[in-house]
Formats: sequence, C-alpha cells, structure tokens
Amino acid sequence: MTAVAPFPLVDVSGTPTDRGKAHGEQARGRIHASVALYAGQLQRFGFGQDDVERFGDMFLPRLRQWAPDLVEEMEGIAAGANLGLSSIVLVNARTEILQLAKREKGISDDEPDGCTGSVILPEAAKAGRLIHGQNWDWRAECAETSIVLRVRRDDGPDLLTFTEAGGLARAGFNAAGIGITANYLESDRDYRDIGIPLPFIRRRALEARHFAHAIRVVATTPKSCSNNMMLSTAEGFAVDIECAPDEAFPIYPENDLIVHANHWQSPIALSKLRETGLSDVPDSLYRDYRVRRHLTARHGDITADDLKEALFDDFGAPFSVCRPAIREGGGNLSATVAMIIFEPASGIMEIAPLPADNRTFARYELAMDEAVLEKARKAAAAR
Repeated sequence: MTAVAPFPLVDVSGTPTDRGKAHGEQARGRIHASVALYAGQLQRFGFGQDDVERFGDMFLPRLRQWAPDLVEEMEGIAAGANLGLSSIVLVNARTEILQLAKREKGISDDEPDGCTGSVILPEAAKAGRLIHGQNWDWRAECAETSIVLRVRRDDGPDLLTFTEAGGLARAGFNAAGIGITANYLESDRDYRDIGIPLPFIRRRALEARHFAHAIRVVATTPKSCSNNMMLSTAEGFAVDIECAPDEAFPIYPENDLIVHANHWQSPIALSKLRETGLSDVPDSLYRDYRVRRHLTARHGDITADDLKEALFDDFGAPFSVCRPAIREGGGNLSATVAMIIFEPASGIMEIAPLPADNRTFARYELAMDEAVLEKARKAAAAR
C-alpha cells in the first residue's frame, strides 16, 4: 500500500456566480488538468478547440432553459479558473461529448465509467443508519483531477459531492439526507437525441429538499445516454433507477440491500431495450454478485467498514470490484479512482483515492438539517 494524497475540499457559498468563481479559484490547477485530459482525448480523435466549442454548443441552449442557474455557476467556474465556458461544459458533459465525438469519427475504443455501488438500509445496518457508497472506475489520472465540493446554499439544502474539478456533482448527499451515486449503462437507445448531461441531473437531485423531487429529476429528465442512478434517503429508504434516455426502470431493495454494477437488471427494461455495454464491462456480471454476497452474510450487523471490505474485493483482478491501474486497448490507464462511502444521517463522507493501492480514507463532513436527524433517529429506534 502506498500513500496517496486525499482529494482537496472546495468550500463554496453565495450566488451561483459566487459559488462558481470560488470553485474555479480554489481548484484552478485541477480544473486545468481535467480540461486538458478530455481536450487531449478529443485531439487524439482528430478534433480541435473549435470542435470543443461546437460540441458544447449542442448542449448549452437547452441547458440555459433547463438550469440557467447551473449555467451561471459554470460561467463562474470558467471565470475563476481563467478558462472559456466551453472548457467547463466539456468537463460537465464529457461522457456525452466523448461519445458523440467517437460516433462522428466511427471510433469504437469505448472506455466506460465502471463503478460498483450499494445502499444498505437501516434494517441491515448495525447502527440502524443507512449506508451508501460506490467504487468509481474511470481514468486513473482523475485521482489528480477530482475534488470534494461542499456547496452552502441560500435557496435549498447544502450539499457535499465528490466530483471532477470543474464539475457540478457526481456522488454525494445533501443536508436533507438525500444521497446519489451513479453507474455506467449502455443501450441501443443511446445518442438518438441531445438530452441533459448527467452531472446536471445529479446536481439537481442533490439540490432537492424532498426525496420525491430527487426521484422525479432522475427518472423524468431526458438524457442523451443510459445511466444507472441510485438514490437514498437518511429516513431509511433507497431506490435504484436504471435510466434509458427516454424511460426509467426502478429496482427496489432486496433483503434490505441494493447492489448495482454496469449491466441492466430490470426484467422490464431488458424486455424493451437491448443491452449494448457488456462487451466493454463483462466483469460487471460478477462484481455486483461479489459485493452482494459479502454484505448479505453480514445482514443486521453491516457497518461502513463492511461495505469498504466488499468494495475492496479483488476477485478476477485486474477486472475486479476494486480495480488496479491497467492499460486499456486504446492506451488509456483505467483504475478504481475513488471509493466513496457516506452515511447521510451522520453527515459523514469518507473517500479513498486509488483504493487498490491505498486504504487511507479522508473524512469530509456536512452539517445536516435537524429534522433529518430526528427522522433518522426514529428510523433507527424502530429497527
């Protein structure tokens, strides 16, 4: 095991512009590295800066209608980081832009976000509190280009999210006790239309005061591509939503657990669309099984450490739940970039960068709404 620097905490508040500028200033170096990572990939595909702006312009008009405040925040990030807006759009729509670029050039070197995620309901947890977490598998370089963003809001609950620098949100929870993680999925419905990029949807879910509103934004917002999003609430419930671009398929806890990797699980979804991602992530078929088996054996006594242990699983290495850095066919270095564990009722998030080589977790905190804590205490007492 080697020491790896923890992800820096970026703390922002104020108006969307103020928040964006503070984000851009505090994380400037990592934002530049993040932009360079994806701009460099586009360049290898044969695209230049004009194309970065062209791809961004595919999304901006709709984003200005759907979330003008988040576009304003991106403009602030760009100003704080001394970059153009198109560079920040590239970070926030990189899944969609990279795929559109590949399809435009007929390139097939897919490198999906891997990810294995889980939620443990209070009934299965030793402390009677919900536990939520995941491994994020992507480009190993993102260990140097990601941050933890704490957003203090005047117009809704504060939130804490792990994200790429310059990004609006990825995985995390808010002061209302609502949490989210996400996993790559692929289907034959992808990229027929231009939808809302995934980080915007995750950020809106984390801005929700009520669990129902978080579900609505995940399940009903039109998307460009498929994605799996796991939503939880500190009150003691979770639902996994397998999203096609134009339809959502819920998966409910079994034995007080949800575990999801990168293949479709909903029988209804599989009767209506075609799974197209397994050629890139065949290991998904055993990753979720391995995590579920480990957690099921601990039912009633599961702790955050048990979820960590399940996510450290190295069966099938290097194509394992916890993935060491490996060179993919296209030359990109892939790894489990981060293991993210959070207990919303405690206001605590723990993250280990590059966990295949590093088991040291940094701790990040968010002040929770007192009403949420009271509901979580009642849920634990009723267990």
